[in-house]
Order: sequence, then C-alpha cells, then structure tokens
Amino acid sequence: MSITLPTSIQDAAGMFLFLATELTLLFLLISYGVGVLQEYIPPAKIQAILSARKGKGYIVAALMGAITPFCSCSTIPFLKGLLRARAGFGPMLTFLFSSPLLNPVIIGLFAITFGIKVTLVYFLIALMVSVVAGVVLDMIGFEKHVKEEAYVIPETTSCASSCSGASAPVENKWVRIWKSTWKDFKGVLPYLLIGIAIGSMIYGFMPTDLVSEYAGQDNLLSIPIAAVIGIPLYIRAEAVIPLSAALVAKGMSLGAVMALIIGSAGASLTEVILLRSIFKMPMIIAFLVVILTMAVSAGFLYALTPLGA
Repeated sequence: MSITLPTSIQDAAGMFLFLATELTLLFLLISYGVGVLQEYIPPAKIQAILSARKGKGYIVAALMGAITPFCSCSTIPFLKGLLRARAGFGPMLTFLFSSPLLNPVIIGLFAITFGIKVTLVYFLIALMVSVVAGVVLDMIGFEKHVKEEAYVIPETTSCASSCSGASAPVENKWVRIWKSTWKDFKGVLPYLLIGIAIGSMIYGFMPTDLVSEYAGQDNLLSIPIAAVIGIPLYIRAEAVIPLSAALVAKGMSLGAVMALIIGSAGASLTEVILLRSIFKMPMIIAFLVVILTMAVSAGFLYALTPLGA
C-alpha cells in the first residue's frame, strides 16, 4: 500500500532538495575561486592599498569589498587593522559598507536565485551608496568619532622559526585552498540549511494570497518594513537568499526582498555591538542610516522604475 504525501509537503521537500544541491555546489565553486584569488591578493596587500588617502581609494575600496568574502561581523577585525595602519577614513568606510554586501558568494547566490538583471541592480546600488557614504562621512569630519583606543596596536610576542623545531612540510596550495573552502562551507552550512528549510516551508505551506496582500507589488510600505526587519535578524545572506526566493515564489515583491537582504547582510545587532568598540555613537547611528538608506533606496528603485517591470 503506497502512501501519498500531501502536495504541500511534496512541494516543500522538492524545493529543499533543489536549493540544497544548487546552492551547495555554487558556494563551493565560488569560495574556491575566491581562495585562489586571495593567494595573489592577501589581506595584508589589501590593507596596504587602502592605506592610501587618495580619491581613487574609494573605488578601490569598494571593489576590494566586492572580492573579499566577509560577512558583516567578520569585517570588523579587518577594519581594526585598517585603522591601525592609518588607512584613509573615507575609503575604509566604503570598504566597511561594501564588503559584506558585495562579496562573491552573495553575488553568486543572488544571480542564481534572482537572475542577472536583479543582481546587477543590487550590485550597482550597493557599490554607489558605499562610495558616496564614505566620501560624505569623511568630508563632514566623522573621523573624530573613532575611539582613540581603536588606533592602538596590541603587543605581540615574537618567536623565531626555530622555536617550533623542525619546519613543517609545505602543503600544496590547491589542497590548502580546498581545505579552507571546505572549512568555510562547514561554517556556513547550518545557516544555509536553516535558510533553505525555512524557505522550503514557506514555499510549501504559506498561503500565496497572504504574501501578495502584505508584501506584494502594490504595497510599497513593505519595502521600508523589510529593511528595518532585516537588521535585528542577523540572517546571513547564505540563509536569507534561499528564504527570500521562497517569498518571491509566493508573491513578495523583489523590492521588498532587496531591502530585506541589504538590511540583514549589511548590518546586524551583533555587528553594531562590535562597532561600539571602535566608533562613538554618532558614527554608529550614521552607519545604520547608511545601511537603511541603501536598503530602502534599492527596494524603491527596483519597484518604481522600468527595472522592476
């Protein structure tokens, strides 16, 4: 006697298997490619480039953010290194805004989930707002809101290479990159699976009419609401993108989805707490305003222009 599962369960299970397979392969492929790239552009070199206080540093900072796979919280330790290297304040802020939003993993997941056109709009908006925010905050003197202790270089204990005895064998760099890729993948796997699971449940069980009514194309208020909701959630982009894909399938507007992704990937309560160790409150407020502005602007631009047609 065969057992027939309800259609909603079948839909949810099918979506889970599809997204899990597709996004896993994509993550591994992109992460490995980034690892190869970082062999030739190590963090120390990026830090040296961003230390230049010149106009072109803003564009370089934004593009550097686009090739470094940092989430919002993992950007903070690198930011401290830039401060201690006396990097240009404006380019440093541009990197802070762009790095978690434009890293290759997010762009790749975005492209495979929503298509090239949506991804291009997202990329250009995040890039432009990151540069403009860095320029403006530098021009109006927000560098004074960096805490003095953020510039202090911590003492380290040096040790000659002879301390460890015989030198360890040199590992093949391609194997080393794969091991790093696999380690990163295991780190994000729980978030990825949670996002896929929630998205699959939404796809299988959430009434389409409900999503369309409160977050559809006709409800522009859903865009700022999605942006505000995204920040305290701290959903990694690896999780929020499959979740958002399910919401889109149920009728959620792409404008609201963009706002949700930018809000959740660009800022979080955890990141704000970490930033408090570096910045004074006016800079924290400015940071949140920039992320919310970016999220809402992207959502409305897509919803109210031919781009969203």
